[in-house]
Amino acid sequence: MTRKGQLTVQRKAIFDVVMDSPDHPSAADIIDRLKERGYSFAYGTIYNSLRYLTDAGLIRELKLEGDASRYDARVEDHQHIVCRVCGKVEEVFTTLSPEWLRAVAEETGFTVEEEHILFKGVCPACKERNK
Repeated sequence: MTRKGQLTVQRKAIFDVVMDSPDHPSAADIIDRLKERGYSFAYGTIYNSLRYLTDAGLIRELKLEGDASRYDARVEDHQHIVCRVCGKVEEVFTTLSPEWLRAVAEETGFTVEEEHILFKGVCPACKERNK
């Protein structure tokens, strides 16, 4: 795994944007935020850097709703919940039951190495608006 101190200027700037983001930004969001910080990198550089940072385990790529990947600075095990109304994504840190994981392995014959569960629902703000 690469250490953050060994990153190129471009990768460090992209890493910093993801780390500073209170949400789970898409590549397009990251490009906009880089421009706000005065950076102008080629799209290929940004996408290649995101792949590098993901492969190095420094950030996490999320394939949630739609076709755009989103990026998460939190790399420890956790799940996500997405609002089906506004698209807001939140983190879920409730531990998955070992019995459930064992049952999945028994049903499928797979050895479960990692899990990513996507919950869907309506966030409190959208619920309130729809009352």
